[in-house]
Amino acid sequence: MSPLRRQIRQTLTIARRDFTATVFTPIFLLFLFAPVIMGSFGAIGGLGAASASQGSADKARLVVMLPAGDMAAVRAADTRLRPLFGGEARPPAIVSHPPGPAPRALLGDRSVDVSAVLHGTLAKPAIIYAAGHRGEARYLAAIAHAAALDIQARARPAEPTVERVVGAAPSLGGRSTASFFAVFGIFFLTLFLSGQVVGTMAEERNNKVIEILAAAVPLESVFLGKLLGMYGVAVLFVAFWGTVISQIGLVLPGDMAGALQDLRPAIGVAPFALLFAAYFTTAYLLLGSVFLGVGAQASTMREVQMLSLPITIVQVAMFGLASSAVSHPGSWLASAAELFPLSSPFAMAGRAAGGTQWWPHAAALAWQLLWVAIFITVGARLFRRGVLQSGSAKPAWRRLFSRR
Repeated sequence: MSPLRRQIRQTLTIARRDFTATVFTPIFLLFLFAPVIMGSFGAIGGLGAASASQGSADKARLVVMLPAGDMAAVRAADTRLRPLFGGEARPPAIVSHPPGPAPRALLGDRSVDVSAVLHGTLAKPAIIYAAGHRGEARYLAAIAHAAALDIQARARPAEPTVERVVGAAPSLGGRSTASFFAVFGIFFLTLFLSGQVVGTMAEERNNKVIEILAAAVPLESVFLGKLLGMYGVAVLFVAFWGTVISQIGLVLPGDMAGALQDLRPAIGVAPFALLFAAYFTTAYLLLGSVFLGVGAQASTMREVQMLSLPITIVQVAMFGLASSAVSHPGSWLASAAELFPLSSPFAMAGRAAGGTQWWPHAAALAWQLLWVAIFITVGARLFRRGVLQSGSAKPAWRRLFSRR
């Protein structure tokens, strides 16, 4: 058996060992369904906040103190303008009130929250509003203006026909949004998955298993095998949730599903899926190799936990750099993000969603794999010299000069 073939076999053995030790445990099920657990807590908090907000929104009112003839025109204008606002932007309901001398007193009503009051006449309207409700006052002003135009025209204008058209090519805004989602997708997956690599060496350092492995297998094979084993766990996680998320389009409303169709990458859906998988792989291997090398220096779980914060800061920094890069394509910032090894997968995934060229992606993947090999080699040598203390005590440049 050739040395290369033996080293590949040893690497795959380490990878299979770590993969089975992680997947075939009850704890892995908790990890697999961790997004559901976190989403449930978020949904519970969101529902509580939404119910509280909805409760206060249901009590809010806009009061109109106008004569009966003007009130009918205001109702008609409100019927036309209100559908333009959706969700939390929808104005409060309008209630009529007999004209009186004290419209300001309505703002102090404790039974309902009066946001704004329209009084006077449509020929000369006046609006008062409570602090923080300037938007509601502007809505009343728009209604008063539209109602006055209706009364002057004495005829209701024809309703326009509205038709949604799906373009053959993705729009500029759709490409920009797809680029951001590509960067965020890789960031979220690596943030959630690559942090596991940090603690893979601590337990084996404590029970002395790493010394047995280092005596039988080259440390480079141990590091790469552990990295590939944890990558297999990540692929299993992504495959499971990717299958679940791919079926969401079947239950989305037609308008929302149509809006998602505009988020098409410029390079094409199928090529982008391949590039996204490739860049997720290189992002995981790059960050994982760095975290494995750093985490291998930790001897206890306390030290591993202390490393979690700087690791998260590094990942967030790479996300911020790549997000700025996709917002300014072709700039020096984009070039820097695409060349820097740790941010290159994020930035190039965003570039795949916004551009159609292929050759930069081939060069970027080769560049990123080169740095994976560098990080693994450096991490193994630091572990051999600093932890196992089996390397030379002198740096390479000092050993070179000592021979002369």
